[in-house]
Amino acid sequence: MFDEMIIREGSVRNVTGPDGEAVGFSFEAHIPYYRGLGLSMIETPEVTIDGEAVPAEDLRFTYDGVTRTFAELADVSDVRWELRTFATITVLRPGGLTPGEHDVHVNLRLRVSYLPFVSENRFTRKVAVA
Repeated sequence: MFDEMIIREGSVRNVTGPDGEAVGFSFEAHIPYYRGLGLSMIETPEVTIDGEAVPAEDLRFTYDGVTRTFAELADVSDVRWELRTFATITVLRPGGLTPGEHDVHVNLRLRVSYLPFVSENRFTRKVAVA
């Protein structure tokens, strides 16, 4: 339904550490569902960069100013990812993204209480890094 917003256009950027070196990259993501959901209902997404899978332990989720691993989201039942808001997904990757074009693919999976299956929401965006 909102798959084209899983990777917000123009939001991909390298993330630097305290020493100014790129430690990864991030992008803004919109929940691909027509209602908000509790953070505990968001599963670890599958992220690939130019066809290379990113390990789950290298992903972080920031919402409302708080950064968590996706494993930590399972215990967050008092915060909802609301419709019309964006979270930031950070990929820890030494050096970040190199200059040029990259294909970023995300399969964001949600557990919706009344669905007997996990909702899989896929989107690929070609991004340019300066």
